[in-house]
Amino acid sequence: MDILNLEIKKDIALLSFDQPDSVVNVLGVAAMQELSSIIDDISKNLQGLKVLIITSKKKGIFIAGADIGEIEHIDSSQEAFKKADQGKEIFKKLSELDLIKIAAINGACLGGGLELALSCDYMVAAFSDRVKIGLPEVNLGIIPGWGGTQRLPRKIGLTRALSMILAGQIISAKDALKYGLVERLFSEVGFFESCLEFANQVIEKGLKQKKKKQKLFNVFLEKTPLGQAILFNSAKKNVLKKTRGFYPAPLEALEVIRKSWGKDMDKGLDLESEVFAQLAVTEVCKNLIKVFYLNEEYKKFAWVDKEIKPAEINKCGVVGAGIMGGGIAQLLVYRDIPVRLKDINYDALGKALKTALGIFKYALSRRKIKKHQVDYKMGLISPTLTYQGFRNADIVIEAVVEDLGIKQKVFKDLGDATSAKTILASNTSSLSVEKMAQATTLAQRVVGLHFFNPVHRMPLVEVIKTSQTSDETLATTIAFARKLGKVVIVVKDVAGFLINRILLSYMNEAAFLLEQGLSIEKIDKIAKSFGMPMGPIELTDEVGVDVGYKVAKILEDAYGKRMEVASILGKVKEKGLLGKKTNKGFYVYKGKKKKPNSQIYKFITPSSGDIPKEQESFKRMIYVMINEAARCLEEGVVEKPKTIDIGMIMGTGFPPHKAGLLRYADSIGADKIVSDLENFAKELDALRLKPCDYLVKMTKNKENFFK
Repeated sequence: MDILNLEIKKDIALLSFDQPDSVVNVLGVAAMQELSSIIDDISKNLQGLKVLIITSKKKGIFIAGADIGEIEHIDSSQEAFKKADQGKEIFKKLSELDLIKIAAINGACLGGGLELALSCDYMVAAFSDRVKIGLPEVNLGIIPGWGGTQRLPRKIGLTRALSMILAGQIISAKDALKYGLVERLFSEVGFFESCLEFANQVIEKGLKQKKKKQKLFNVFLEKTPLGQAILFNSAKKNVLKKTRGFYPAPLEALEVIRKSWGKDMDKGLDLESEVFAQLAVTEVCKNLIKVFYLNEEYKKFAWVDKEIKPAEINKCGVVGAGIMGGGIAQLLVYRDIPVRLKDINYDALGKALKTALGIFKYALSRRKIKKHQVDYKMGLISPTLTYQGFRNADIVIEAVVEDLGIKQKVFKDLGDATSAKTILASNTSSLSVEKMAQATTLAQRVVGLHFFNPVHRMPLVEVIKTSQTSDETLATTIAFARKLGKVVIVVKDVAGFLINRILLSYMNEAAFLLEQGLSIEKIDKIAKSFGMPMGPIELTDEVGVDVGYKVAKILEDAYGKRMEVASILGKVKEKGLLGKKTNKGFYVYKGKKKKPNSQIYKFITPSSGDIPKEQESFKRMIYVMINEAARCLEEGVVEKPKTIDIGMIMGTGFPPHKAGLLRYADSIGADKIVSDLENFAKELDALRLKPCDYLVKMTKNKENFFK
């Protein structure tokens, strides 16, 4: 089946991508071969042709990039080098065609799609939010392989190209014009007609590509040896700070650009192919591709029958104006959804509004939003001390303190204050949603909607379905969460649900290690050296020692001795050392700096045993999470291992380069994990470390989580 369509209109050739049976265009082997063949045909039959316009017939998509499936299955660096070289040859043929080439970008233009566009003489784009342009290859553990590291810096300058390539940054059409990446922006209405008019202007008058005027300091950075040294060293420091050395692709991309900047382009292209080939076969690349597919799958995972249509959510209520309530309100109005925000006093409401405004001000400082937009969106938050106005809400999110009695009272009040169609959602992190629903007369419209803190940054939402939650309520809640830009997992209504249940076991085990004599810094260093975004002790301070302890006690009450809470957590809480919010917890905070709180060690009774070694400590913290995750599968909290993996990556920052908690477990082997857990449990007489039946059964049957 043809992927490309070629039309000749007088002296203009229009080449359109339209991949059959796909919502996107990708540059797989078939598409590239067809493109190569068409370029050859045009080259041989140039009579009368003056312009070639390359575009897409799909709405909102130009070219989404190379075929990731083909990259995933590359199994040798020789094969990877060949693929990179073949793509470069095709794009070189395109760039050398003796006619004017125009890339008409009418949607997402990513990876290989941008590299193709950069091979043209001119780029124009639609003035649309659907136009997203970038080279996100580093997010897959590779570098651009079809000329991106060479052509983008030459097109927009070294400084901006580095920021795009090293971070996999995707920019808007407006920024592409500002950077000089595209020459023109045209309205979506009549886009192709505008492109044809632009082509005729180029034919008749010619068009000098305007180089964006650079600031004097940027000229110094890009054009002088000293400036380049400063620029590359600074970029390297930033990359290392963000990746902590776990992701080699950004550093390798930086080296390719550094070694080739200002030199012969062909040599730079060869170097790019060599580095691409090395990276494409690494475990990091393969794991990041798995995570990419996982993320794409869960963006549209069908948790309910597709026949059930979600209702529209146009107005929301939020009850509870604490940190979470304020964060949820900000997220809603950021998406232009009006919010009625209730609390029992004006002081709480004022703090919530301050929280929301603080998030907007940060976005304003980063130029992600404009002042008038901030004013408009903040105006969508309507604070109140009563339930007046809640009857018009399509959904109300409860975000009061983690106390079942108080939450039940709120749900009883909401049952009276809302309409029969209003969905009642709880942001509880650990309590029974079903018990909250019992306080209302319409339990079928009650659901859990657990956001993670900070709400505007954490991409995951747990949707908790009770035995009485209707499919209509579930479908609407899922669609609503996705409208807010969140990845959704649906979980069973059990204490701690999925993520907190697994994560608290990790944080609690770290506290036991502390009681055995391991230092605060050492525990956090062990976790971070594995790739966790922060250590478990740091995380306890970040969450709040009081909050973490309360949730841990809820889990202990629900699951018994195997979830026994380390006593140090209670002692630290009782002393009022609550973490970052009080500037003292396990660490002492002063501005942006922190140091371990030596006072903590006074609350620990010296252990008579040996201090745990680093490898044992690491295994205990990670394996206890694997053990709890296996229990969640055993109990049907979720049905699939991949739901746990996407949840842990998006909800806790579990290192993506490990592909997920249970993918990592498979790389170790259930038999080794079970053996180690049995030894730990016996040595410490600790029920919490005893391997669950699910893991033991896997070992006996020689099974993995992923078949």
